[in-house]
Amino acid sequence: MFRLAIALVSVIGLAVPGAAGEAQQMTSNIRSELAPSGRLRVGINFGNALLTRRDAGGTPGGIAVDLAQELARRLGVPMDIVSYNAAGQMADGAKAGAWDVAFLATDPDRANEIAFAAGYLEIESTYLVPPGSPLRSIADVDREGVRIAVSEKSAYDLYLTRELKRATLVRTPGVNGSVELYFAQKLDALAGLKPSLVEVTDRQPGSRVLDGRFTVVQQAVGTPKGREAGAQYLREFIEDVKASGFVAKTIEKNGIRGVSVAPKAPAHR
Repeated sequence: MFRLAIALVSVIGLAVPGAAGEAQQMTSNIRSELAPSGRLRVGINFGNALLTRRDAGGTPGGIAVDLAQELARRLGVPMDIVSYNAAGQMADGAKAGAWDVAFLATDPDRANEIAFAAGYLEIESTYLVPPGSPLRSIADVDREGVRIAVSEKSAYDLYLTRELKRATLVRTPGVNGSVELYFAQKLDALAGLKPSLVEVTDRQPGSRVLDGRFTVVQQAVGTPKGREAGAQYLREFIEDVKASGFVAKTIEKNGIRGVSVAPKAPAHR
């Protein structure tokens, strides 16, 4: 685990007009749910190069890290990064109590254990196919005999597991692992996030990223279920960082292409 301490800067609670004591109590509830140890333990998937990175000295950065730092700053607590190399492993950490909040894609299966805020970022998912492939469209891929490399328990793996009827998913942990599997076994397609797949084409001249998408992955933040005050705070936090332009600025700062700020959550949330 890489530990990154953030100084106490400010505490932002849910203001209740004319009830300062009640507002303070609400802030205390939020902090006790999101940082019960007094430190915010944040799950970060360093296998997703679109959202995370480490510099030559090992210092973490990227969109997800920037958002985690802002969350810790607002809560007024130090932050510890709980590092993972695959989203599925991080999702499994919810039940084990390995982290207090985590930045990962939403999915109905994950929602059994994790209370998610609305997405802050959207990324299209599609397929990469090798040179000369007869697969020309997204619909073509779901055929008997087609084998698809995929990062195990990723959001798009969970989606394809529910949706594909004929093609076979060949799973391995992590995005990098799925790329290596695709090449090593000469599979028919590689499922992934479109910006990442575009980069893979550099390794295989003549390969193609199929037009369109089979789903849009919404990157979000969540906390283990049962922390109702904390979950509500995360929902409001995400809506604020989207509306204020914070998410757009961190996308620009990190030079990430092919992603977009998620729309405002429906009013009923």
